Amino acid sequence: MGWIKRRKTKTIYVGNVPIGSEHPIVVQSMTNTFTEDVETTVAQIKELEKVGCEVVRVAVPSVRAAEALKEIKKRISIPLIADIHFDHKLALLSIENGADCIRINPGNIGESWKVKEIISLAKERGISIRIGVNSGSIPKEILAKYGKPSPEALAETALNYAKFFEDNDFTNIKFSLKGSEVKSTVIANKIFAEKTDYPIHIGITEAGTLISGTVKSAVGVGILLYEGIGDTVRISLSTSPKEEVKIAYKILSALELKKRGVEVISCPTCGRCMVDVETIAKEVEKRLEHIEKPLKVAVMGCAVNGPGEARFADVGIAGAGDYFILFVKGKVIEKLSEEAALERLVEEIEKTARK
Repeated sequence: MGWIKRRKTKTIYVGNVPIGSEHPIVVQSMTNTFTEDVETTVAQIKELEKVGCEVVRVAVPSVRAAEALKEIKKRISIPLIADIHFDHKLALLSIENGADCIRINPGNIGESWKVKEIISLAKERGISIRIGVNSGSIPKEILAKYGKPSPEALAETALNYAKFFEDNDFTNIKFSLKGSEVKSTVIANKIFAEKTDYPIHIGITEAGTLISGTVKSAVGVGILLYEGIGDTVRISLSTSPKEEVKIAYKILSALELKKRGVEVISCPTCGRCMVDVETIAKEVEKRLEHIEKPLKVAVMGCAVNGPGEARFADVGIAGAGDYFILFVKGKVIEKLSEEAALERLVEEIEKTARK
């Protein structure tokens, strides 16, 4: 940890979670349930909690959804953000029902007095606001100035919103400037980051399905994090929210910014491999996703990629012909049949996790 210097930002709170450069980067996700279905929404949030989600956002498109927040809030352990579009009354109702933070795009809320009402109640209740800016809701005058929803247009829109909130004596805010393209998202965030010290929530919006969206997100989010930009992160994918959280941690771990759980390093296999590396590696990830302690686990196909290359792994196995050897911190412990390798590896990992 420490090879990346994070941009200095002020600290705000979402519930009891601090967000800013003096604190670890926060991993977020968003439910894809109907929020008014309390049972299903709570169940999904609890699943997200298990894989390390630290803050969760829910859609609030109706009065019923806003009213459901009160019960949802009682039954979860992480802060709750209400995602509001178009109707400022839903923001007010969400605050009254216990939301820890409101996410709004002032550009689609309407008249400034409506935004001021949200600010007033948020100030009264002591909660933060996330201001989201995207290419679909840039004010007409800024769009006319730049001719298109360029990165400069996104950044100027966000800076104007910052001034509006400051003029209304409210600075308990964080920002997100997101696009579905890596280039525009990165440039917009860099412009904004150079001119403010507000925390920034990063991600590539509408990134896509599991594989393509992960690649695009890893590139965009990775660039921003390397530049020191980003205090919270969400990986937006057309898949289970649990996958968003797991991928966020993998990106943060790769950059040595935050580690959680078992990291499996496995060889790509080749003609020397006589054991089923792929199946074992996948099964290890699946069976040990409940472990929170950061551990590096190696699943290697042959002696070439065994204890030598994976000597820094906490625990690992390496193929040696048609069997495996088990090693801990590079030291060979025992010889295992392929049939016994998985269970013995899992046993040793869980033992190490308890230490």
